[in-house]
Amino acid sequence: MALRPPFCLHLLLLLLPSHFGAHRFFAPNTTLNHLALAPGRGTLYVGAVNRLFQLSPELHMEAVAVTGPVMDSPDCVPFHEPGECPQARLTDNANQLLLVSSRTQELVACGQVRQGVCEKRHLDNVAEVLYRPEDPGDGQFVAANTPGVATVGLVVPLPGQDLLLVARGLAGKLSAGVPPLTVRQLAGPQPFSSEGLGRLVVGDFSDYNNSYVGAFADAHSAYFVFRRRGARAQAEYRSYVARVCLGDANLYSYVEVPFACQGQGLIQAAFLASGTLLGAFAAGPKGTYGTLCTFSLAELDRSMEEARRLCYTSGGRSSSGIEEATVEYGVTSRCVTLPPDSPKSYPCGDEHTPSPISGRQPVQAQPVLKLQQPISAVAALQADGHTIAFVGDTQGQLHKVFLNSSQGQIYHSQQVGPPGSAISPDLLVDSSGGHVYVLTAQQVDRVPVAACPQFPDCTSCLLAQDPLCGWCILQGRCTRKSQCTRAAQPSQWLWSYEDNHCLHIQSLLPAHHARQEQGQVILFVPRLPNLAVDEYFHCAFGDHDSLAHVEGPQVTCVTPPQDQVPLNPPGTDHVTLPLALMFEDVTVAVTNFSFYDCSAVQALEVAAPCRTCVSSVWRCHWCPQSNRCIYGEHCPEGEKTVYSTHEVDIQVRGPGACPQIEGLAGPQLVPVGWESHLTLYVRNLHYFQGLPANYHCWLELPGELKRVAASLENTDGDTGLIHCQVQQFHLSLSQRELPVPVYVTRDDIQRLDNAQALHVTLYDCTVGHPDCSHCQAANRSLGCLWCSDGQPACRYGPLCPPGSVEQLCPTPSIDAIEPLTGPPEGGLAITILGSNLGRDFADVQDAVSVAGRPCSPDPFLYRTSTRIVCVTSPAPNGTAGPVQVAIKSRPPGISSQRFTYQDPILLSLSPRWGPQAGGTQLTIHGHHLQTGGNISAFVGGQPCPILEPVCPEAIVCRTLPQAMPGEAVVLVVFGHAERKLLTSPFHYTANPQLVAAEPSVSFRGGGRLIRVRGTGLDVVWQPLLSVWLEAETEDETLAAQDQDLKSRRSCGAPAAEPRACIQLEGGLLQCSTVCSVNSSSLLLCRSPAVPEGAHPKRVFFALDNVHVDFTSANGGQAFLYQPNPRLAPLSRDGLARPYRLKPGHVLDVEGEGLNLGISKEEVRVHIGDGECLVKTLTLTHLYCEPPPRAPQPTNSSSGLPQFVVQMGNVRLALGPVQYEVEPAISMFPVEAQVGLGMGAAVLTTAVLLLTLMYRHKSKQALRDYQKVLVQLENLETGVGDQCRKEFTDLMTEMTDLSSDLEASGIPFLDYHTYAERAFFPGHGGCPLRPEFEGSVEEGRRATVCQGLTQLSNLLNSKLFLLTLIHTLEEQPSFSQRDRCHVASLLSLALHSKLEYLTDIMRTLLGDLAAHYIHKNPKLMLRRTETMVEKLLTNWLSICLYAFLREVAGEPLYMLFRAIKYQVDKGPVDAVTGKAKRTLNDSHLLREDVDFQPLTLTVLVGPGAGGVAGSSEVQRVPARVLDTDTITQVKEKVLDQVYKGTPYSQRPSVQALDLEWRSGLAGHLTLSDEDLTSVTQNHWKRLNTLQHYKVPDGATVVLIPQLPNGGAVSQSLAQSCPSGENIPMLEDAEEDGLRLWHLVKAAEESEGAKSRRSSVRERERERARAKAIPEIYLTRLLSMKGTLQKFVDDTFQAILSVNRPVPIAIKYLFDFLDELAEKHGIEDPETLHIWKTNSLLLRFWVNTLKNPQLIFDVQVPDNVDAVLAVIAQTFIDSCTVSEHKVGRDSPVNKLLYAREIPRYKQMVEKYYADIRQSSPASYQEMNSVLAELSGNYTSAPQCLEALQELYSHIHRYYDQIISALEEDPVAQKMQLACRLQQIAALVENKVTDL
Repeated sequence: MALRPPFCLHLLLLLLPSHFGAHRFFAPNTTLNHLALAPGRGTLYVGAVNRLFQLSPELHMEAVAVTGPVMDSPDCVPFHEPGECPQARLTDNANQLLLVSSRTQELVACGQVRQGVCEKRHLDNVAEVLYRPEDPGDGQFVAANTPGVATVGLVVPLPGQDLLLVARGLAGKLSAGVPPLTVRQLAGPQPFSSEGLGRLVVGDFSDYNNSYVGAFADAHSAYFVFRRRGARAQAEYRSYVARVCLGDANLYSYVEVPFACQGQGLIQAAFLASGTLLGAFAAGPKGTYGTLCTFSLAELDRSMEEARRLCYTSGGRSSSGIEEATVEYGVTSRCVTLPPDSPKSYPCGDEHTPSPISGRQPVQAQPVLKLQQPISAVAALQADGHTIAFVGDTQGQLHKVFLNSSQGQIYHSQQVGPPGSAISPDLLVDSSGGHVYVLTAQQVDRVPVAACPQFPDCTSCLLAQDPLCGWCILQGRCTRKSQCTRAAQPSQWLWSYEDNHCLHIQSLLPAHHARQEQGQVILFVPRLPNLAVDEYFHCAFGDHDSLAHVEGPQVTCVTPPQDQVPLNPPGTDHVTLPLALMFEDVTVAVTNFSFYDCSAVQALEVAAPCRTCVSSVWRCHWCPQSNRCIYGEHCPEGEKTVYSTHEVDIQVRGPGACPQIEGLAGPQLVPVGWESHLTLYVRNLHYFQGLPANYHCWLELPGELKRVAASLENTDGDTGLIHCQVQQFHLSLSQRELPVPVYVTRDDIQRLDNAQALHVTLYDCTVGHPDCSHCQAANRSLGCLWCSDGQPACRYGPLCPPGSVEQLCPTPSIDAIEPLTGPPEGGLAITILGSNLGRDFADVQDAVSVAGRPCSPDPFLYRTSTRIVCVTSPAPNGTAGPVQVAIKSRPPGISSQRFTYQDPILLSLSPRWGPQAGGTQLTIHGHHLQTGGNISAFVGGQPCPILEPVCPEAIVCRTLPQAMPGEAVVLVVFGHAERKLLTSPFHYTANPQLVAAEPSVSFRGGGRLIRVRGTGLDVVWQPLLSVWLEAETEDETLAAQDQDLKSRRSCGAPAAEPRACIQLEGGLLQCSTVCSVNSSSLLLCRSPAVPEGAHPKRVFFALDNVHVDFTSANGGQAFLYQPNPRLAPLSRDGLARPYRLKPGHVLDVEGEGLNLGISKEEVRVHIGDGECLVKTLTLTHLYCEPPPRAPQPTNSSSGLPQFVVQMGNVRLALGPVQYEVEPAISMFPVEAQVGLGMGAAVLTTAVLLLTLMYRHKSKQALRDYQKVLVQLENLETGVGDQCRKEFTDLMTEMTDLSSDLEASGIPFLDYHTYAERAFFPGHGGCPLRPEFEGSVEEGRRATVCQGLTQLSNLLNSKLFLLTLIHTLEEQPSFSQRDRCHVASLLSLALHSKLEYLTDIMRTLLGDLAAHYIHKNPKLMLRRTETMVEKLLTNWLSICLYAFLREVAGEPLYMLFRAIKYQVDKGPVDAVTGKAKRTLNDSHLLREDVDFQPLTLTVLVGPGAGGVAGSSEVQRVPARVLDTDTITQVKEKVLDQVYKGTPYSQRPSVQALDLEWRSGLAGHLTLSDEDLTSVTQNHWKRLNTLQHYKVPDGATVVLIPQLPNGGAVSQSLAQSCPSGENIPMLEDAEEDGLRLWHLVKAAEESEGAKSRRSSVRERERERARAKAIPEIYLTRLLSMKGTLQKFVDDTFQAILSVNRPVPIAIKYLFDFLDELAEKHGIEDPETLHIWKTNSLLLRFWVNTLKNPQLIFDVQVPDNVDAVLAVIAQTFIDSCTVSEHKVGRDSPVNKLLYAREIPRYKQMVEKYYADIRQSSPASYQEMNSVLAELSGNYTSAPQCLEALQELYSHIHRYYDQIISALEEDPVAQKMQLACRLQQIAALVENKVTDL
């Protein structure tokens, strides 16, 4: 079994709060087996695989003990020496039994290893072992030694001693003879032994194979529940319960009976609770369900007693002769016939009684509960008189069950463990009964038995149906019964199984109250609890309290005064407040109570205040005389009252008793302009008798309230009439009819109620009757007549003078007809518009003709007098004429327009094809197409909506989607006439598809060319590139302009270009550009311009009806709009001033965001009519090369050419340019020259010469710098796009790699190899010289071995070891290399005692700190100069191995593979090692090398060289470059063929040849050098695939190299591989020839060069060396950008605390904090440096630079160079000093200048988080170290390490002896003497002894 990772790295122990106060103990990578609880103390013990945990009751971990893994085998008895059991393997130790002995305060723990022996541990600390059998006999084999075989047990307290009862299933070979049930000692000389005690003797256990479920005990007996085969003759399994007397140490009393849950399967879990055995059984097919049964323990005992009686007294047979009891398990004992009193005389059996007894008759029970999942655990609790069962299932759910008589009810279920993780049978209830502990595979949960407080109110409390919870009324909370102080009194504690309703206010009297007065309210509250004499209830009306008076269920409260009742909400007549019955501050019951206001009621309905008052829900009355609504009994004295409808015994009540107007007595229709008289019925005006008053009628006219005097006429009884004065009404607005509300007032202030909505209708005959026909068609009750007096009009009859009334209407008038043409077939609907076209349809039914042909009117479309719609009759083509309407008794009306019958003809259509999705704008050509008004088009049966207008020669429509591609006939319907275009069908083609669109970014100004690739693009009518925008302000002019465009369309005009932007519904703006169709596979689109302030929401292509998002067309890359670029004017003096351009200079234009939305090639720069060639475009600079001569201005009016930059649609004019003429050599005036020449000719000449030279050099340097800058900026262009493409390709490769790693795994080194490489770097594969056996004579080998063993023991002396280290370090000749070597030898020798090694390291670190405190503390741990620093390195390597494998290894390996993949994608020079793709400028291949990637087919398998050894030939693709040497090709091929194989297991590249196979017989062996190699001028070029002209797809095979082939072969089975990288080919001379691959190395050494060159030349060389890396910076940046994700992932894995930090790191950092505090160091920078030096720089930088330390890989030099840059970045990120870079900084520093500040923050956060985490205890650390100690178990290599260590001791033997002798403590311990003895044994040295 593989070695487990260290506990410190894989065990996360968490205390997690959960719902309802639950706690959790979580152990993610450890399997938990058993749970035990210490009674009384509440401590919990968890048995797990390789661990024992001690937990507090709240599940805080108190202690942990490591119990495994151990060397063991189930086939071996417990052993001490590994040689005693050759088959032993490192075996996990699962806990099989965990019991608590309360008497002795001991924990009994039995594991599966060592044949299941047990041990005792202290209850206060499980890590303390009290007893462990050193040499156990088979009598001490207790638990089953096979995983999955259950072991159960009980500690039985007997007077004077405790016994252990253990039952177990059948296990492995050696333990097969252990009985299934044994009695064992817990004390005495041999604890756990069963010698002399009872055993359940079994003839052949395999015939029975008991599988135990549980063990329980009551006051007298122990019970075991299990399942087994019935007997040897019975193959089926049954469930059994067995009983043994507690005091029976010999098992004479053993008796078992079968038991069953009726109709169910076998027992799965059990629990004994207060006289009841709960059993969980499997149910359903394959046990997919679970059932719960309850068995009375008394009934089980009776069955057992009956079986015992029959077996004791009647040979096992009943009175009927049937065998009902027998002796089981194949023993010789049989049922006997003893005296009848034997069962009573021997209640627990004796030697002479038969045993073991098995009853035949099963005890049956009915299921009380069924579950949908199998049950895995059950427990029960008796609380408050109820039995509660806890049932755990196999899906991790815990169910709480109320066992009520014979039924079980689940009242709560919750997910405790992870879904699918079964709950363990060890389900424990704590001693208080408050919590249940639930165990699953990886966690322990503490779940409350009852979670009553979580229910906030009575309703939720009772609905929960929790039998342990109830509502404590006077406490106002949900509690257990014991927590409610008055629960014993009636009606104080409500239980959901007895009380279905909470305490509530059943009724109120009164139900509401007037707000104006106080009064009493009686609450009826059933089951109100009684209070003590001095306790009271009180009522709360909102915020007002009043004392309550209680009489039985009646509670009387007093309402609050008016000023304490809140105001009514506006528009209402009442306010509702909560009315709560309170006890102290607890609400007992609550309801709502309303306070009403009668005075507010009458305002709710102005038209009927009295009716509203007396019919309201409140008890309000109406006082008619005072016109008010009141509360109380009646109106004031002397005033009659209209009582509320709620009054019962009063007749004058309700709305019918109110004074009111019942309706109109006269006509409801009132003509305008004529004097009219209104009369209304009134009732119940007797309230006003004797009270004179004036009445008025009121009409609510529009904009006016009309008042009309009225009089009252009394009639019989309570009724009367109101006569409104005669009045003439007029309307301000012309309306045909207007309903006008009417009401009546008394004395203008008192309005009489309207019994119903009351209104009159004013009407005007002149409105809506424009002609005679309309007037005569009006309702006759209106009395409207057509009056010809003066201006003819329709008037009310009496208003028309006599003789002016017209009986007959004038001749019909036709104003318009539509359409004017129609098909000869007829059937066309014609609309005729005019006046006097008849009073009704009967007038025109047969009165219409069109062009002399009858036309049939449509009655449904006829409109009186104004419109006739008729259907034409057939007529010959060309028939024409007017329309006539002839109404009887009148001359016909004839139209001025003529209607023509014409035949439409379809000729052709364009285009002839379009996409299946539709959207094609189709033009149908023909003649007379403008025929009829109802024209519709169809294509293939689908409507084709017509775009207006229809022209005589063309119809334009837009196609709709079609189900399938294919031909479709075009059909046009003119009315009912159809025309088909059969000669030219329309072709539906497959929809266009888009596969790519680039670029995907543009400026907001738009205009960038987007190339769109796809299929079927030429069928699109009008392809658009559109963008939806969310505008900040909606442009209202856009919609209006769009409508205007539509209205301006006309026939014959050219098609208008689509608008750039249109307004959509919902506030969106759509801007589009029309794309041009280049071919069926290419569209050329310009990006749409985006207005300022608009935000793009969606960019898409509209290909007719096919809409494709840009993101979908571009493989997930969204389109991005960037802000428009900004450029500064050329001249610093402003746009108007010319820029002076000197010849030969490059123009540098500064700006912002220049390359965000365009590339260099797309930018056009013009100077006048000439072009300035753009050389470089960066974010802030544009460099262009102007024309050599001044170009002409584009505008002749301006004198100088303008400098204009065009970026898509963005055009920027930056000012005029003025070309300068090269200035003359001398800038001095002639006069000055003459004067100076005369004064000082020699001096002038010298100054001139110097000036000219300086100006020339300055100009040259400036030009050189500008050119270099242009090159640098030009190379940076496109890095972003290149990075994205490279990253996408790399991620694809890494995804494939991840898939491969799932099968093969990451090639980690085993711990043995890892440790040796970490301890002894640079020593290859053999860090220790294997000299022990070879260098020592055979006869002395045992003696030397004995001496080295004594040396190992001596090293355990801390004084000796510290003296040895200090003495060695004091020796001047003891080099730093020696110190590191000895430190590693000590690490190896003390690996099995890591706790001791850690203590030594702490002591030495303390000494080191004390040493540096007096010098410079920041220098401590900076280098590895002392042994303690190397010890620290090794210690970290040991402790972090598991963290590397589990956390950091994967991202580190992915980074390594990503680097290798990227480097291999480009050329790598095999001689110099320089690569095109790298991060290291010193390893950068600067020359441009043309190369092509090739994919070779590699044959693998038989007949192909036998490389891979597979059964058949496989073809494996391998990616290479044509510039690769043959060795490079072989390396890449090996990487592909052996991609899942560690490097050490692959064949050597030097041992194989590459063979190119072409055809059947073409075999060519390729090599780096052969006779075909090209040699020229002492240079010999290595052969490449290009040299051999190997094509893409060629077939190659790797074959074993022939012996003596001239190549260096390397064996796979080297005993000691070097471990170093294979060096690059040296450019050494061979026969006078120098080798080269891609570039030739310098032919001269730098020394010779510098000797020959002048100072000036050397300066120039240095300048170029400094400039050239900057030019290639972009190539490095591209590589950096591609790898960025993998670098980030690696740094994140190292510096993240998202998962637990290794305990060793926390331990180390805490120790450094202690040292700083001890020495008074308060500078945080010093502590930061210590932690960085100790961990990040010491361990992680080394791991980053050397992946071969952890992985089985080869790291080529070019990959190593990249890793060095990343490691340097990591180093820079760890420093506290500010990271500053400048132009002179190394390129490697510039690369990560932007990322380093972010990495620095990660480091600081890492340190801070570790400091804030909980401290690492010594106990935890030692536990981890104890586990790690066993990882390196190579005894021979430990002897070799000791021998090498002794060789160093031998070198300084005398000094060490002297140091030991000088130390007084060492003298007492005789350390020097012991060392001399060792020397005598190892060297055969004669000493003074």
